[in-house]
Amino acid sequence: MAFDGRLLAGLSVLAAVVESGSFVRAADALGLSSSGVSRAIARLESRVGVRLLDRTTRSVSLTDEGRRFFEQVSPLMAGIEEAATMASGSAGAVRGRLRVNVDPLFLRVAVASRLPGFLARYPDLSLELISRDSIGDLVADGFDLAVRFTDSARDTYVARKLFETPVFTVASPAYLEKHGHPKHPWELASHHCLHFRNPQNGRPFEWEFHRKGEILPLDLGGRLMMSDPESHTAAILAGAGIGQHLAFSAQSYIDRGEMVRLFPEWDGETYPLYALYPSRHLPPAKVRAFVDFCLDCTG
Repeated sequence: MAFDGRLLAGLSVLAAVVESGSFVRAADALGLSSSGVSRAIARLESRVGVRLLDRTTRSVSLTDEGRRFFEQVSPLMAGIEEAATMASGSAGAVRGRLRVNVDPLFLRVAVASRLPGFLARYPDLSLELISRDSIGDLVADGFDLAVRFTDSARDTYVARKLFETPVFTVASPAYLEKHGHPKHPWELASHHCLHFRNPQNGRPFEWEFHRKGEILPLDLGGRLMMSDPESHTAAILAGAGIGQHLAFSAQSYIDRGEMVRLFPEWDGETYPLYALYPSRHLPPAKVRAFVDFCLDCTG
């Protein structure tokens, strides 16, 4: 297939449609009419010989062939954009729109209160932070980056570990006063344990206790499982039971006496926070700036 400028133009239009989720918004972003966007997509589909987009009156989504095609060409387009930026002498410019799939607990505890300073530092950047219960497909969903607590996505995306946080087992003082203070993890079998749903498989996260290389897994029953981290925290504080909580969030409650840390000699388990990229290509300056910001938030 001989290359021509119309192919590159069509790719730019396709990227705008995927990122914005509609022909109308893509047209606004590109300064074109909706019919112009539609014609550009039709020419591109004719050029590559497959239908790239499924269109309904309410939504636009990539077909399976379109998703594979876009996953292949998007790193190349990012490379062209990066090369143009470097050639213009502004490789460090942080600007444009940045769309991030961010862990809801990390967003609430560590990021949200620091956002005014970050946005003031980069006035040409438009930031969109989306919290979901899973990572999903970064390319198909139009994300530049994900910042998530995970131990499984490294096989799918380029991953950079930002930090690790211990996993604490905690309860409220009111719960312990009513039900007793367990001295060893084995005793949890006779307590109310609050489970947190693993979005990858729909089952509760397994409870493990780590001590100097020793790992003690426990299969604990429980009548309550939750998927929202704020609700899980609220249930622990209300005395509904004993839960496992990431230390970076639990520590402030412990310091205020609202939670009690159980089995400190058994809390050697850690959970990593990763920045996940859809491509091995050098990420744009706006992505690097946000990752550096997240690192500052974990300090």
